[in-house]
Amino acid sequence: MSDADVRFYFDPVCPFAWMTSKWVRMVAGQRDYAVDWRFISLRMINSGVDYDSHFPVGYEEGHTSGLRLLRVAARARAEHGRAAVGRFYEVVSGEIFDSPGAASLMPATRGSRAFAGPLLSRAGLPADLADALDDTRWDDEIRAEGDEALSLTGRDVGTPILHFSPPDGTALFGPVISRLPSPEDAVRLWDHVTGLAGFPGFAELKRSLRERPQLRSFGVDAGEAGAEEDWRAGSRKTTTGRA
Repeated sequence: MSDADVRFYFDPVCPFAWMTSKWVRMVAGQRDYAVDWRFISLRMINSGVDYDSHFPVGYEEGHTSGLRLLRVAARARAEHGRAAVGRFYEVVSGEIFDSPGAASLMPATRGSRAFAGPLLSRAGLPADLADALDDTRWDDEIRAEGDEALSLTGRDVGTPILHFSPPDGTALFGPVISRLPSPEDAVRLWDHVTGLAGFPGFAELKRSLRERPQLRSFGVDAGEAGAEEDWRAGSRKTTTGRA
């Protein structure tokens, strides 16, 4: 897609990618921007990692469910066009993170046909696209798109990755946000981020302390500030008692 204003590389089970995607959609609606939703699999990025020693319990199954859902997204794009990806992502990750039952949704469930089929229908897509959940023929395409993203940022990053003004603009990991801004602040944040991205030689701003995102899956309601946690190498530890 050559006329996109931004390429957004996502894994549907990444909560911070989901928060950032909601911000990007807010800005796109106000600025009439086009977003090309692309794939990056956390399971593939961490294929050489010992999950038992590197991540908290449940991460491997969670990342695997993300890969399964990306296979469905890849098939949807192939058969119904690039716009289908954005619709599928919005519905699926909305269910994972923002639905009333999000906090109790297990990885095995969200990687299942019973989960994906009805959500495909809600996105205006055929439910039988869920056949791709187990179809590893889509993995090369997903891996190539993730490698494309990492070739623009380097490999010591996570999701999401945003490529501004492609193909020649800068790509960055993030921004990582835990609170959804107001419409006015969304545009202001966008202008600050793209300003940094457009500065020659700019590479990184980072802090590992993050609030738990304002998502039902994390037990944090809109208007609340989540507990602060220190994220290191994919793991997190609570550092304050703030709720």
